[in-house]
Amino acid sequence: MPGTLIFTVVIVFFAFIMAMMSFKVIRPFEKGLVERLGKYQRTLNSGLNIIMPVIDTVIKVDMREVVLDVPSQMVITKDNVGVEVDAIIYAQVTDPFKSRYEIGNYIRAATKLAQTNLRNIIGEIELDQTLTSRDVINGQLRDVLDTATDKWGVRVNRVELQRIDPPMDINQAMSQQMKAERMKRANILEAEGVKQAAILKAEGAKQSQILSAEGEAEAIKRVAEADKFKEITVAEGQAKAIVNVFTAIHDGKATEDVVTIKYLEALGQIADGQATKVFLPIEASGILGALGAAVESIAGGKDKGKGHAPATGQISG
Repeated sequence: MPGTLIFTVVIVFFAFIMAMMSFKVIRPFEKGLVERLGKYQRTLNSGLNIIMPVIDTVIKVDMREVVLDVPSQMVITKDNVGVEVDAIIYAQVTDPFKSRYEIGNYIRAATKLAQTNLRNIIGEIELDQTLTSRDVINGQLRDVLDTATDKWGVRVNRVELQRIDPPMDINQAMSQQMKAERMKRANILEAEGVKQAAILKAEGAKQSQILSAEGEAEAIKRVAEADKFKEITVAEGQAKAIVNVFTAIHDGKATEDVVTIKYLEALGQIADGQATKVFLPIEASGILGALGAAVESIAGGKDKGKGHAPATGQISG
């Protein structure tokens, strides 16, 4: 009985161990390759899977994207300049079967392939293009690697150049060239600034002269309008004065003697002017005759009062 009990316990323990070995857990980012007695059987997906213990072997393949560091190397450009370059490759397994059975170590293979193709690509372009055409180099290297690694079940997502280091003397020459170029730009910008300032100054002076001329013209125009308004006002005043005088004379029924005296006053004002010659109107002789008659009548009246005879002679100058 004790021997039977021990045997039973051993059988149960062995059965428990075999049952535990029959279950295989695959993580979400992995795939499992089942080999039965050394031959590929099937591919396991993520989760709990049942296999046959002892005779089945599970190989796990990581399906996540991996970063491959391409070691730095010296590369000769088309114009015979040695530059030191290195790169980074982002790759991902797409077929676990091919990545396991088509290539022994796809990481090492992809790294070496990137090094050789990097030498070929950079060797076909010059130094200036190498420094300014990183995207072109990245694209060409990615196409070459993706084509080569497709049969390994690996996809190259992208390639990035990390460093492109020319020799020290080339760096110094490039620094001097860049400094000269920046000095040239600074001088050009300074000259453009001086030119723009001179243009703005000239335009300001021109605008100032235009505004000044317009102001003088406006002032002259206003003065002329004021003079014209003054002349019109004076003329209207004189006209009103003449009308008033005429009305007063007409309303007062002035005699011819009064008109004659007013005429003589007007002649006196004309004579006081700055003109060197005075032209009398045609009616002056008639008015002067009327004036003589008025004087004679006045003198005759006085003589009557005093008892003298009226004067019949002409007025002597």
